[in-house]
Amino acid sequence: MPALLIMGPTASGKSALALALADRIGGEIVNADSMQVYRDFRVLTARPTHEDEARAPHHLYGSVDADELYSTGRWLNDALAAVRDIRGRGRTPILVGGTGLYFKALTQGLADIPAADPEVRERLRARAAVEGAPALHAELARRDPRTAERLEPNDAPRILRALEVWETTGDSITTLRADTKPALAAGEWAGVKLMPDRSDLYAAIDARFEAMLANGVLDEVRTFAARRLDPSMPAMKAHGAPALMAHLRGEMTLAAAADIGKRDTRHYAKRQFTWMANQMSDWTPISAADIKTRIETARFALTSVG
Repeated sequence: MPALLIMGPTASGKSALALALADRIGGEIVNADSMQVYRDFRVLTARPTHEDEARAPHHLYGSVDADELYSTGRWLNDALAAVRDIRGRGRTPILVGGTGLYFKALTQGLADIPAADPEVRERLRARAAVEGAPALHAELARRDPRTAERLEPNDAPRILRALEVWETTGDSITTLRADTKPALAAGEWAGVKLMPDRSDLYAAIDARFEAMLANGVLDEVRTFAARRLDPSMPAMKAHGAPALMAHLRGEMTLAAAADIGKRDTRHYAKRQFTWMANQMSDWTPISAADIKTRIETARFALTSVG
């Protein structure tokens, strides 16, 4: 059976669907979410619970320290290794997450881009700490306008990576990625994208954030903040983390921090919808009504694959 790929916006029910499928078909679940790889944030990133992990094997969840810069290329290597191992046991890989770039690398390919010179990386990170990401984004726009156009001015990790590649290779990271081959061939995977009703999804996002507050997310963020990691590290941008850390420093109320965390998560979901519309036009959509039915019956394995 092909690997099953499930993409959807945050809080759309994709993890529950993956678990239902794993129960039904003897599958194992592989994480395709760029924040759930970090072990520091189980509650804040809504990683599978210990009970979920006991129902089916889970891979690449909480496997990386937040002080590491975990790239798409590294995830691709780790995911492919997990897929091989799962298939070697005669089971079905189920890759689930909301990071569109991970799925794009898997199904369309990822360029073999040389690693950045460590000195270049450290110099750029030091500049970002002093000048801020928007200043480096403006510099990227002068050097590599195509890449800068698709990045948000505050997306420090990707801006730094694009500048690293430019300074290391003298070429645009966008150009280098153009000549790629898929890691999984067309017949090796089947993909669906979850398309819930937006108003219902946004309500679910808000309710989930409140549940996180009730389930110890402040203690989790307090422990994380005590590590005093480099502000440019991706884990520092986990939705809700910056605002909750500001609250813990006494800079805003908990209610204000929660409102910011909910808002940022809703904005992220909106970007995920846009990604699926623009990048996944050939993936099978699952409507809001169908998501619940498929979770209850695990029909995806029967209706979407062979």
